[in-house]
Amino acid sequence: MTQRAIEILRQVPWVAVEDTRHSAPLLRHYGCTARMLAAHEHNEEAAAQQVIARLAEGESVALVSDAGTPAVSDPGARLVARVRTAGFRVVPLPGPCAAVTALSASGLAEAHFLFYGFLPARARQREDALRGLTALPYALVFYEAPHRILDTVAALAEVFGSERTLVIARELSKLFETIHSCPLAEAHDWLMADANRQRGEFVLLVSGAPEAADDGEGERVLGLLLDEGLPVRQAAKLAHSITGAGKNAMYELALTIRKNV
Repeated sequence: MTQRAIEILRQVPWVAVEDTRHSAPLLRHYGCTARMLAAHEHNEEAAAQQVIARLAEGESVALVSDAGTPAVSDPGARLVARVRTAGFRVVPLPGPCAAVTALSASGLAEAHFLFYGFLPARARQREDALRGLTALPYALVFYEAPHRILDTVAALAEVFGSERTLVIARELSKLFETIHSCPLAEAHDWLMADANRQRGEFVLLVSGAPEAADDGEGERVLGLLLDEGLPVRQAAKLAHSITGAGKNAMYELALTIRKNV
């Protein structure tokens, strides 16, 4: 919790919460006397109308979720959209985000990441979703619940192969926080070695797809593109798109070719 968030919660007359049972102790802890209204995935449209009505009367309403950030794999996006459409200002307050917290401690070196959130619960749909991500060179970030963690890790290994790195981050910022990095081939056994490792809320981070090895076709196409006068960066990008050769490798090779001309 930031000091700014605490001050806002103490000032507003209303707080829209995902679950009053979770939020009431939080508000009491920080001395917040605001009244609560429920805003969860099953009543978000109706809750948005309640919030808009309060705003129309000149009152301010804060929005919190049970854990993490509203509208990031949590309810809130539809409510925010309705409030903005109604012409009222939405002010974001920085707070906890498990995806970014896990990334900062993962050690994955990819320059970009893709936040996917929760995968489908059904095995076939989950596998189809993962197959659409196999060739992406980005770090992949998933959320998962404890009762599906073993199945999801097994699916990751099946679809992505055994060599890619998996970072398992559980219970972030809590008493039993754990961050473990290993090849996908070892992840299932690590989870099975201690039942406690299967508890809590999970962030799973998978390293990006490795660049494809060049069989010589990438270099040939790159040379032709450079001979046509294309800039180094554009030639490398096109050679990568045409042949599947590694983009970084094509760029470095293009620099070398141009340097030796």
